[in-house]
Amino acid sequence: MTQEYALPSTVEKLSSTRAKLTIEVPFADLKPVIAKAYRDIANQFSIPGFRKGHVPPAIIDQRVGHGAVLSEAINDILPQVYASAIEEHKIVPLGTPEIDIVKLEDGEEVIFSAEVDVRPDFDLPDFAAIEVFVDPAEATSKTVDERVNMLRERFAETKEVSRKAKKGDQVTIDLVGSQDGEDLPDATAEGLTYVVGTDGMLDGLDEAVTGLKPGETATFTSTLVGGGHEGEEAQVTVTVTKVDERVLPEVNDEFAQLVSAFDTVEEMRADLGKTAERMAAYTQIGEARDKVLDEALAQAGFDLPEGLVEREVASRKEALAEQLKGTGMSLVDYLERMGDPDQATEEAFDARLKENVERGIRTEILMSRISEETDVKVDQEDLTNFIFQKAQENGTSPEQELQHMQEHNHLGEWMSQIRASKALDAMVAKASVKDTTGKKVDIASVLTPVKPEAGSGDFIEVQA
Repeated sequence: MTQEYALPSTVEKLSSTRAKLTIEVPFADLKPVIAKAYRDIANQFSIPGFRKGHVPPAIIDQRVGHGAVLSEAINDILPQVYASAIEEHKIVPLGTPEIDIVKLEDGEEVIFSAEVDVRPDFDLPDFAAIEVFVDPAEATSKTVDERVNMLRERFAETKEVSRKAKKGDQVTIDLVGSQDGEDLPDATAEGLTYVVGTDGMLDGLDEAVTGLKPGETATFTSTLVGGGHEGEEAQVTVTVTKVDERVLPEVNDEFAQLVSAFDTVEEMRADLGKTAERMAAYTQIGEARDKVLDEALAQAGFDLPEGLVEREVASRKEALAEQLKGTGMSLVDYLERMGDPDQATEEAFDARLKENVERGIRTEILMSRISEETDVKVDQEDLTNFIFQKAQENGTSPEQELQHMQEHNHLGEWMSQIRASKALDAMVAKASVKDTTGKKVDIASVLTPVKPEAGSGDFIEVQA
């Protein structure tokens, strides 16, 4: 902020989360801004006898009014003088200020006030005194067996059979939905493949196809999940046209070579075991993060700006309503489909949403304080690791994530996320974390990021 806008200002704390700034702007400081306003207005229209951009101020005053010039000049200088006052009084704003012109005397001074939600003052908890307990990070042989079975399922072969369909079989089916005896075109499909027992298409389908041979038919009642009759009850006729028995491959060295980079089953299982251990450790750290954060928030115990919470709640509800508009579903319909029907009321949804919003805002406030107090830095390596992590989570490439970041201007947002995450990690690392057996959890070893292979991140050159 330049020195020319370090103007006289005062701050009044209206509450622990609201402040009022009063800023005086002598007219001498407005003169260059008023001159710029005249130039900008002169370039907006043409007047006979004058070149565009060279209309005298007196003529502009006659045509648009001197008040309009002052208004443009004040609007031009307001952001700078407001930011300067915020910096001077060390206020952290949490929203857009409400500006009010208190005094405007042409040729003398302008005084304006700015009311804004601010970050409350509070003492940081003693993180070393926080103690939480988490579940043990267990990666048993059963976990490895489950992963091996998943691989077997993925590489299963099919063999057509003429017997009755049973759980685990892959069936080819035709479906016809109807209401009051009339077929529904958008609830009709042919040649669908379905694995019996997955319960992933229509309620009642598993029971209907189990025991059917190719060519046999069954009818059941279900709620439609798509099309113009989505959410409505209909009679569904299913015809099994083919039954394929799924044959799982034997677990031997040949299988290990097929599904992994290893030559033997023992090597494959050892690697799966290490992966399972890492995943269990990450799950444990995630639990530790949540519990340490909850305890820190409880100990910090600061107030939140109610207006900020209300605006965020309203914004999220509006966004959800916009998404639902194209589906034809009401909010209650959506809630019934997504969770417990007993909680599918707008009142219950509002309460949960407000609770989530409050926790999110509290977390942001706490993390910003920790970042300042501990001087959390975000460097190029942090950003590279973050991009690689996003690519892994989204099933994309780091190049695609980098392009997305640049096209949508996400750099600032992502840097803030990284900074908050590092602040939380610093807090968790200081806390005492044990599993329920009393064993101390080695937080640092799990939080250390896995670095990309040499050369793989060379393309990421973004100024952090």
